[in-house]
Amino acid sequence: MRSKHMLKVAVPHRSTSNPAPLAQHQRLTLLRQAVDQGDIPLQDRVVAALVLLYAQPLTRIARLTTDDVLHEDGEVLVRLGDPPSPVPEPLAGMLLTYLDQRPNTMTATNPDARWLFPGRRAGQPMTSHTLELRLRHLGFPTQRGRTAAIRHLVLQAPAPVIARMLGYHDDTTAQLAAEAGGTWRHYAPGDHTR
Repeated sequence: MRSKHMLKVAVPHRSTSNPAPLAQHQRLTLLRQAVDQGDIPLQDRVVAALVLLYAQPLTRIARLTTDDVLHEDGEVLVRLGDPPSPVPEPLAGMLLTYLDQRPNTMTATNPDARWLFPGRRAGQPMTSHTLELRLRHLGFPTQRGRTAAIRHLVLQAPAPVIARMLGYHDDTTAQLAAEAGGTWRHYAPGDHTR
C-alpha cells in the first residue's frame, strides 16, 4: 500500500463479545425440539442437548469419549467435570441409543474408535467446526444457547459447584453468576463439617 501497488483495504470490525443469550423459553423450546424431533439425526440431537442443557462448548463435546458416558445402577451420567453430571430422561435414553448407533465406526479407519463423535479421519473425533455447521444448518444457535444454559445453571446452584461439574474454571462461573445477578455470590465451597 505504501508503494501504491495496492489500494487501501478496510477491514470491517467484528465484535468478539458474547452475543445475547437466548431467553429461557427459547432454550427450552430448542431443547424440547432436540429431544422430540425424530427427523433430526440422533447424533445432532445429542450434541444440541449437550450444548443447551450442560453449556458445553463444541470443542469439548468433540473430545468426549464413550468412557465419559457412565451407566451405573440404572442412572446415566456424563463426565464433563468432577463429579459426573446426571443425565435426565429422555436425554439419557437418547444417549444410550446413540452409543449403540454411533456413525463412522464400521469403516476400516475407525473400527475401535472410543470417540463419542468419531470423525472420518482415522483415530480422530469429528471436528467442532463440523458439529457447529451441522447444528447451524438445523437452526440450533450454539453460542447463544450455551450462554443461556450456563447463566441459568449459575442462578440455580453455587458457581463453584457448577464449575466443577461442568469442567469450567471457578472464576468464569463466578463472573457469569455476578453478571446474571446470582444469589450464591458469597458461597464458600469446600468441607463445612469441621
